[in-house]
Amino acid sequence: MGMLDILKISASGLKAQRTRMEVIATNLSNIHSTRTEDGGPYKKKEVVFTTTDVSDDKEFGTLLSRRVEGVKVEEIAESGKSFERVFDPGHPDADNEGYVTFPNVNLMEEMTDMVAATRAYEANINVMNTTKAMFLKALELGK
Repeated sequence: MGMLDILKISASGLKAQRTRMEVIATNLSNIHSTRTEDGGPYKKKEVVFTTTDVSDDKEFGTLLSRRVEGVKVEEIAESGKSFERVFDPGHPDADNEGYVTFPNVNLMEEMTDMVAATRAYEANINVMNTTKAMFLKALELGK
């Protein structure tokens, strides 16, 4: 694995975590959306990650029987969690029994996921900065 591969892996992590943070922000902004264009309450979105080969030299990776892998967003799927029903007969979206169906978004889960995504993003930034410092030190050795 070369030093450029390290930057590619970190860059793929940055992109994936940025997407994750955007999806979390969307979930949080729709935490009280009881009516959508599709009808019914907002459905929580979840990011599904998968590995991706970032190595330019496919033959070299095959010879070593290992691949240099980064991460990418496979899909943004709707959560299968059930919706929350709250008794509020005065709400405009209440059903005949007076219950309102709220989105399946949990504030604490979303905030925890946001912190985790932020930390992962910061870790990838630190890897890139450390790799850059190693490049600069290697150049100084050549003087």
